[in-house]
Amino acid sequence: MLASLHGAMHAFPMDTEIETDAVIVGGGPAGLMLGLLLVRRGLDVTVIEKHADFLRDFRGDTIHPSTQQLLAELGLLDEFLARPHADMSRVTLSWHGAELTLADFSRLPTARRVMTFMPQWDFLDLLADAAGRRPGFHLLRSTRVAGVTRENGRIVGVTGTGPDGAVDVRARVVVDASGRDSEVRAAAGLTPVGVAAAMDVLWFRLPKHPGETHPFIQAGEGMIITIDRGEFLQIAHVIPAGTWTGSTDDVQRMIQRVRRIAPGLGAAAADLTGEDVHLLRVRLERLRRWWSDGLLCIGDAAHAMSPAGGVGINLAIQDAVAAARVLGPALERGTPRIRDLRRVQRRRTWPVVVTQGVQRILQRPLLASTPVGAPLPVPLRLLRDHPALTRVTGRFVGLGARPERL
Repeated sequence: MLASLHGAMHAFPMDTEIETDAVIVGGGPAGLMLGLLLVRRGLDVTVIEKHADFLRDFRGDTIHPSTQQLLAELGLLDEFLARPHADMSRVTLSWHGAELTLADFSRLPTARRVMTFMPQWDFLDLLADAAGRRPGFHLLRSTRVAGVTRENGRIVGVTGTGPDGAVDVRARVVVDASGRDSEVRAAAGLTPVGVAAAMDVLWFRLPKHPGETHPFIQAGEGMIITIDRGEFLQIAHVIPAGTWTGSTDDVQRMIQRVRRIAPGLGAAAADLTGEDVHLLRVRLERLRRWWSDGLLCIGDAAHAMSPAGGVGINLAIQDAVAAARVLGPALERGTPRIRDLRRVQRRRTWPVVVTQGVQRILQRPLLASTPVGAPLPVPLRLLRDHPALTRVTGRFVGLGARPERL
């Protein structure tokens, strides 16, 4: 059965075949941004998302100045700002109680000179709503992709299962934006190469009392990041890789570390159990080749990042912008060729390599446990003694190594 798609969401009968210009696997920041940019060109785009909604805890909340500039260019900035959010004009760190500025966004050439924190499900809803207002956009929720379809050696679509049965989507190009555990990438025979990550992250919530505030980053005997989500505090605690088993002893040691690093959070952390704490394993890896004939990988499917700097979303969105700039005209001409897919990788490899290199350098100081009164690590001393450098780090964090524009 061949189905023609009309509208942002559509209920299909079992064993449905769908034809579209571009099928994007993964409804995260990269996938939805690319879908929005392509449908704005008048193309027919299908985004496949395995979940029924975007409500998941383990997603980054940071929306960088460069992404907000992009939203302004798309006419979506006011709609973005109407959603719950919090702004940060500088990234600060409390090192044994002494506050330092790590990155200053106040001089950036962007519409907004702040890093904004917004629950990612709100941000994704914004992109999906904007794309859904276009007649060529189709979002298949609760649909899990099982493999790719090949014809004469070229990938021409994906197969999977939706709420009502099997789904077969054919397209002139397949874009994999499904993340670092991508099954599409594996089915295409693309395998990432990794650099051993020195850290993992423990992710948990703590209750928030009226008027309660905490530094964004607290460090000195390990590191804790506190994200204020209004009704509660979302905590990310960096630990050495491979040291967490989830045992009762592990939980108690973690609570003691929280008390030392962030005394203001110690009382709230005392009641945590192993069920409250979720382990996020950090991986630094990337594909040597982001493409196969008919398929392009972007975002975490092409390069898994450390959470350091919260730059993963920014890089993924910039991948999407670069991909749209190449794939849009190629789709308008016909079927994208291998050289088009190579162009996207050539454009985006350098910023990925640079960013991962910086993240590797940061791993050790982020895990450092130093006594009170010990000298600051050299990078922190430089930022403290030369404040102008915080504008350089602000540009790197806020814009990325290679910003992308429409």
